[in-house]
Amino acid sequence: MSIDFGLLLIRVVVGLVLAAHGAQKLFGWFGGYGLRPMASFMATTGLKPGLFWASLAGLSEFGGGVLLALGWFNPLGALGMIAAMTTAITLMHWGRFFASNNGMEFPLVLGLAALGLAVAGPGRYSLDQAMGIALPIAPILAIGLVGIGISVAISKSMAIAARVVSRNPTSESGEMLDKRRASTNEKR
Repeated sequence: MSIDFGLLLIRVVVGLVLAAHGAQKLFGWFGGYGLRPMASFMATTGLKPGLFWASLAGLSEFGGGVLLALGWFNPLGALGMIAAMTTAITLMHWGRFFASNNGMEFPLVLGLAALGLAVAGPGRYSLDQAMGIALPIAPILAIGLVGIGISVAISKSMAIAARVVSRNPTSESGEMLDKRRASTNEKR
């Protein structure tokens, strides 16, 4: 067996798992909700406009996963996956580890696998190899990771601001969030 075959297996499994997750968001496939409901959810977390953030999340997961699985334009697909998983960890899973407790375990593994594959390269059994594509990995990764850091900081600050607004009973959007939370609690 070879390292290239091992890279192929990891790329295909990790890439397609996240591509399927993105397809849930974008198209409602595999039991997902689709783009409009995901946009509404994103807006309730403070990420507004929700459609922009839901599209960004879905495209990062779906497009990044497909590019990674194919070994095409490395490390761009991996960066999309890292961006989606870092944002998910920061906004939804922080403070908990195990997946059984809605923790960061699964997105952490996917994000770090994508980073490892970006650093290692796609291997011999990839479209990059077949087409002679060799992007400069180090500078693209460096710029991409800085961009991801900035994007995650922006989304986290938006989510924090939404929580502050929702606790302020004089703000209109805070009242709307309080009503939505109250109606959700009544349904339980």
